[in-house]
Amino acid sequence: MEEFTAVGKRVPKVDAVSKATGRAQYIQDVKLPGMLYGKILYSKYPHARIVKIDTEKAKSLPGVRVVLTGEDIPAIRMGVYKDNPPLKAGKVRSYRDEVAAVAATDPEIAEKAIDLIEVTYEALPAVFDPEEAMRPDAPLVHEDHKTNILKMPWSLHYGDVDAAKSDAAFNVEERFTTTWVTHCCMGTSGAIADFDHANNLTIHTNTQIPSLAQKDFLETLKALGLKNSRVRVIKPYIGGGFGSKLDTYAYEHVAILLAWHARRPVKIMFGREEEFVATSTRQPTIIHISMGCDKEGKLLYRDMSMVLDNGAYTSWGVTTPSVMMMPITSLYRVPNVRYVAKCVYTNNTYSQAMRGYGNPQATFAIESAIDMLAEAAGIDRMEFRRINCNQPGEVTPQGFRITTCGLPECIEAVLEKLQLERPKEPGVGTGVASLIHVGGGARIYKSDGCGTIIKMDDYGNANVFTGASDMGQGADTILAQIVAEQLGIGVDNVNVIHQDTDVCPWDVGAHASRTTFVAGNSALGAAAKIRKRLLELAAQALEAHVDDVVLREGSAFVKGSPAVKVPISKLLRNAHFTPNGEMMMADYFYDPANENMGRDFRGNMSATYSFGTHGVRVRVDEATGKVEILDYVAAHDVGRAINPLLLDGQVYGGVLMGVGYALTEQVILDKGRNMNPDFRDYKILTAKDSIPLTPVVIETIDEAGPYGAKGIGEPGCVPTAPAIANAIYDAVGVRIKDLPITPERVLAAIKKKKGIDSCGIDPLTEKEQPCE
Repeated sequence: MEEFTAVGKRVPKVDAVSKATGRAQYIQDVKLPGMLYGKILYSKYPHARIVKIDTEKAKSLPGVRVVLTGEDIPAIRMGVYKDNPPLKAGKVRSYRDEVAAVAATDPEIAEKAIDLIEVTYEALPAVFDPEEAMRPDAPLVHEDHKTNILKMPWSLHYGDVDAAKSDAAFNVEERFTTTWVTHCCMGTSGAIADFDHANNLTIHTNTQIPSLAQKDFLETLKALGLKNSRVRVIKPYIGGGFGSKLDTYAYEHVAILLAWHARRPVKIMFGREEEFVATSTRQPTIIHISMGCDKEGKLLYRDMSMVLDNGAYTSWGVTTPSVMMMPITSLYRVPNVRYVAKCVYTNNTYSQAMRGYGNPQATFAIESAIDMLAEAAGIDRMEFRRINCNQPGEVTPQGFRITTCGLPECIEAVLEKLQLERPKEPGVGTGVASLIHVGGGARIYKSDGCGTIIKMDDYGNANVFTGASDMGQGADTILAQIVAEQLGIGVDNVNVIHQDTDVCPWDVGAHASRTTFVAGNSALGAAAKIRKRLLELAAQALEAHVDDVVLREGSAFVKGSPAVKVPISKLLRNAHFTPNGEMMMADYFYDPANENMGRDFRGNMSATYSFGTHGVRVRVDEATGKVEILDYVAAHDVGRAINPLLLDGQVYGGVLMGVGYALTEQVILDKGRNMNPDFRDYKILTAKDSIPLTPVVIETIDEAGPYGAKGIGEPGCVPTAPAIANAIYDAVGVRIKDLPITPERVLAAIKKKKGIDSCGIDPLTEKEQPCE
């Protein structure tokens, strides 16, 4: 077995000490000389005409330097469909619409100026339910679209679903819903925009996509007439991302506009309420699923349709139907698949990417229905999954090529660790759910690539300049381990730099669990070039064949003779004095061999796929509906664990996020208005809500990954909700089909099962609620 010195080791995060001691600089900590402070005025209506904006009182307030409205800025559009201006003119379409902005000498003056801006509105009819928004007589959110249904044709049909339905021995059909949840990053959003005297822009922003953000900001400069100006994106430490920073937001563009007019740096910093209201959520869904199998339990078809609440504008939430196709077509072997999705404009907040990117919504319905179908067929739920389990070497109906697949081992691990076969207790039940997710990048753009530059100094240290973004997940540490392993140096001798687009290469951003796989392969490629030259220099110094030289622990030696060695630092210094002189630098751009899906949505979108199975034991209190998690097992096929310590952290964090999604979290919107924009009323789980959790690592060593690794950032939260829902059913015999699974919903279902008409008091309306 291959022996590693850095890969596979439980190395603490390289930035841990900086963060623990307060040396790490977040956007909250950054301050520039002469900096002004920006604030944004938001709409008072979910849908209205802007009749008049009076800014005179704000402009006359001492300390105010700039006041802008939508009428004061050029035509700038954000979003996937370019339907979202950073400041709105003529009409607002949601409560989070940005109506005006100010820059002042301190935040308090800016806040007061915002209060002095007087806006006259003419209210318009609004629509908040996506199914109602699809009606021909519904109010139009965007009149130029002529309909609230977005035009992208999210539909696919493989095989003959109707014939398979007729042939199936057992069928299930059901409706599921998921709701708005938000990312809850501990570090709130912010940006500082600053122009130099040549009109070049430097923007400090906690983005997940520095290279793509640079392109967006260049478009804003072009709209200002600055066609030859440069954009530099500096990314401070990020206090959490989870997909929330995968697009550029209005506040970043507004900061640029204010800085341009003020000719001074302008900082916009969100508070917690603004973070809840003015950033985007996971997309809610209404899901209809039908699925059937033959007498032996072999799946014959899966038929799904969805309606997704897009909100007032398009961001990456609008692309989630494409990602949902992955589990719909390829979780288990299903020969006949049909899927249709509609994204619908409403006057609610618009949606963004969030960890799992549509997969948790789709998997909630799929894995709940799998249990229902197994029960209908009279087959043990674990055996049903074994019968239909994905296998290495198969090609799914959507064209995904499964290379390594540890799903069978994940299922067996959960069966063993959770002791699913032990005797049942009253009110206690177990549930399982599996997942498939991209593990080798995901070709959403034309490129899925990442660049790396490595420069070694005279003392055996490596500076790694990467386009990849670390947003707290430990990407820097993973890259340092890969480079250290390849070059034979310590992890402490590797410095990873990713904060500055003026220094770092291009990368498509931190999403799709791609960083370990794509950025890891890029770093590995650059390090391999330097390693090759180091081996040649060492072979000369040791008078040995290059194939016999070993690089380890900062030195080079001949296999079998570790006592005779030469320090790598000495090789580097001596290289300066060769006839032509030499320094150790290398670059590498890695773009995986995955494919853009065609118009039929076929294509191998990832170079490899990650799999997993989660199992949970719960206790349900039939008097209150409260669900208590007694034990949780999360088994994942990770390829190779580059850093088991960080891998455990990803699983712990992902599972707890998934538990919140399943049981407690919900952005409560009342006719488009966020009613719980704080951590008091938005029920995020905290450290005291941690659960007994056992992560299980299944290593399949994928040859396409760096040292065999797959991406694992998102899968931890994907199957959690269906596993819990299945466990509740096993415990008390009620099937909860709507998220979150609150005690009120569980109690209502229990009472309905028992034939009790009243289900108590609705905590939101404070009225008696029927058992529906």
